[in-house]
Amino acid sequence: MNFNDTVKGSALEGFYPEGWDFAKIDACIGDPATITDRQAHWNPNFNPIPCKTLGEFETYMGHEIAMQIKLAKERGEKLAMILPVGPMGMYKWVVYFLTEWKIACDHVYTFNMDEWADGDGNTLSPEDSGSFKYAMENALFNPLGALTVPENQRNFATKENLPTYPGKIAALKAEGAKLVLVYGIGRMCHIAFWEPTFAADYATAAEWEKAPYRLGAKIHPLTVEQNALTSFKSRTTLVPCRANTIGPGLFLQADYAIGGADGTLGRGMQWQGMSLWMTLRHETTPWITSTYIPTLAGRLFFLDELAGPLVAECN
Repeated sequence: MNFNDTVKGSALEGFYPEGWDFAKIDACIGDPATITDRQAHWNPNFNPIPCKTLGEFETYMGHEIAMQIKLAKERGEKLAMILPVGPMGMYKWVVYFLTEWKIACDHVYTFNMDEWADGDGNTLSPEDSGSFKYAMENALFNPLGALTVPENQRNFATKENLPTYPGKIAALKAEGAKLVLVYGIGRMCHIAFWEPTFAADYATAAEWEKAPYRLGAKIHPLTVEQNALTSFKSRTTLVPCRANTIGPGLFLQADYAIGGADGTLGRGMQWQGMSLWMTLRHETTPWITSTYIPTLAGRLFFLDELAGPLVAECN
């Protein structure tokens, strides 16, 4: 007896995206030892990297981000970076490596991928500790001190500024800048807050792939709960139900992508294992946003505990 055996007529019938085939999803999950086995649809330069500890994960991911900044500086190029709030632990290592190497970020242009919003796209106050601008300033920009990204080169997903992202990124790419995507994977397999439910609004995958952003987007109930658990100390009442977010029309332009999956909770509990397997093994579909990630060159760092075995263990 399982989900598929009992979902019909239950409170969960129709709750998940209509394009989710749970038998197909379950078939994605396999032997933990095989999770990094290459799949036919992966980009030849996409590599998943298992990490044994959270410290290892944060250090590796931070080094990868800092190295992209360093390499662009050495090439004499501008660098555009789409940045997340979640995961966050890698930013202290970005600061550490750039400070050790004495690399100034005057060539870096950052684009935060999303921000909490209301239905009109008005965003959470930047003084609010739950806002992504607040998080970025305290985790990355302020600690970098004199080496930091200039304020006028930092972009946040406000109602006024998010619509300027496509033009700004296009202009930077026209000048020879590379676009680096840094991302996490949501419980619903979203990238940024681009939920799989959005697929219903597009006639074709090609149309979906061109969508650049949304203001005041409706986020899935499980995304609200994921954030309640990971960022709001379980307090669902503090989590906004909408967000401004970039879309595939921007993140699929990435020349290189650096991802992180660190969704463990301790005592054997976790929330991200199924999402990771779906990302790596499911065929590419707008109904599962993160399935596009392996088509991009880059590295996806993950805690090896997420590989499983994903079997029941009562806690």
